[in-house]
Amino acid sequence: MEKLDVRIDKWLWMVRLFKTRSIATEACNAGKVKLNGVNVKPSRDVRKGEVYEVHIGSLNKTVEVVDTPKSRVGAQLVPQYCNDLTPQSEYDRMKTLKTQEFRPHGLGRPTKRERRQLDFIKDNYFDGEFDNE
Repeated sequence: MEKLDVRIDKWLWMVRLFKTRSIATEACNAGKVKLNGVNVKPSRDVRKGEVYEVHIGSLNKTVEVVDTPKSRVGAQLVPQYCNDLTPQSEYDRMKTLKTQEFRPHGLGRPTKRERRQLDFIKDNYFDGEFDNE
């Protein structure tokens, strides 16, 4: 595999998986970016052909490194630099979670406790069962 001399946190930001580089760095430090099931440090250099698992919110994305851009790229150019290998079932699961987040009219915004409960369900819900990872 060819080494591309770009840090993983910078690459994740460049291909628009994270809004800022500092958020990408925090995700790496929190163990939300994995290579072959092993947590990746933010300073690790990316290589062509590597496949990373990135946990963004409650979405588990799988991306393959194709190349490295010189700087952050527009959304239309992202496919030139990474392949999205995320299974369609993961996107369907996210769609299902969004439809289950219905709140009847007139109840107002969720309280802090209700928000935490919703976040717990979103993070741990997987195909109708709770994920035991």
